[in-house]
Amino acid sequence: MASHLLHIDSSIQGERSVSRALTARAAARWQAVHPQGTVSYRDLGAEPIPHLDAAGGTARMLPPDQHTPAQAASYALSQRLVGEIEQATTILLGLPLYNFGPPSSVKAWVDHLIAPGLSIDPETGAGLLGDREFVVLSSRGGGYDPGTPREGWDHAESWLPHGISLTGLEPRFITASLTLADVNPQMADLRELAAESLAAAEREVDALWSPVAA
Repeated sequence: MASHLLHIDSSIQGERSVSRALTARAAARWQAVHPQGTVSYRDLGAEPIPHLDAAGGTARMLPPDQHTPAQAASYALSQRLVGEIEQATTILLGLPLYNFGPPSSVKAWVDHLIAPGLSIDPETGAGLLGDREFVVLSSRGGGYDPGTPREGWDHAESWLPHGISLTGLEPRFITASLTLADVNPQMADLRELAAESLAAAEREVDALWSPVAA
């Protein structure tokens, strides 16, 4: 398979977004190491996909020849989203933490991917989207590491591996924490730790995809 990058952002913060800055850095790194590779981009923050609803959400539970028009439209979107992953050798996902969980747009994206016959073998239950590199660039406004007062409150990074597991995808996380320290006066004493966390994430991004491996 020719090298192809699927770059996905989900932050609603625009130029202020740390996750967008990290995915852009990772995408530039990938392109530098894969100069002949191709890139596609999806922005879930600017153009969120529809959440599963009562009209079309059950499409993945029925044979396509039994679909209503709304179910057919919903299923067609799942086919398109799964197809984007099938074309990719590497997937980058920007994952900010909103209210201790993932953006709802990312949850909707995952829900559309859970589709027997598209991403899951309907007979064996095996995921059909494995053998792809899946790098998640995560940003967290606070601190949720072991030993912190809110340890375990990050339900985005803990959820995604389980949510996506049926497809065979296995995410690798690179995380920047305390990203609100520069704008929240109550976190002023954490600014040095925030800078260290971001710098560590940037170093980890810069170490991806060595030219020798490529």
